[in-house]
Amino acid sequence: MSSTLTASPVAPLLDRLYADAARSGQILGQMFGQLSREERLARMSDPNTDYRAFFRKAREIHMPVSRTTGALLYMLARGNGARTIVEFGTSFGLSTIHLAAALRDNGGGKLIGTEFEPNKLAHARTNLEAAGLADLVEIREGDALETLASDLPGTVDVLLLDGHKPLYTKILALVAPRLRAGSYLVADNADACPDYKAHIRASDSGYLSIPFAEDVELTMKL
Repeated sequence: MSSTLTASPVAPLLDRLYADAARSGQILGQMFGQLSREERLARMSDPNTDYRAFFRKAREIHMPVSRTTGALLYMLARGNGARTIVEFGTSFGLSTIHLAAALRDNGGGKLIGTEFEPNKLAHARTNLEAAGLADLVEIREGDALETLASDLPGTVDVLLLDGHKPLYTKILALVAPRLRAGSYLVADNADACPDYKAHIRASDSGYLSIPFAEDVELTMKL
């Protein structure tokens, strides 16, 4: 039995988008130059960074989750029967497609994403149309601290954090009241947000959290 994720039009579209992402990733490498991994993490985690300026410069760069993380997102959303999903940092929509494919195979639902770079927002919407998943997704334009501050579903089954790293804890605070027992949180590039990891790994946090693959934090609401 095939799934929406592994069938046309989604599977070939993801192949093309990941190929595009690999090419645009070379530009990102040039932006960071010869920085070590530690130096890159330090820049990504700096709360004083002008993230709006950086993402404007990176408006043509995909910066997607890995294929492994994308598959994880689909599996988590399918496995807990997700009907409502929130995504911080839509970019070109690759992670969005994985999550929306799970909603389709769960029988429907709604994904609320947020993206403040207009060029990426336009690409994401085009890609979701091509995937046949646009009817399941609402992408809010603007700063996530504002777009996710209100009008969220009563319950959120999956939360993906993949935007500006120092904002992870603040975004979680906005969504946390909506999380249910068994909800999943996935934080990409988690090593660049040590305050977030410290928060959700605390013994009294109400979460169970472990590292997954390279630089991803996988968390479940208890």
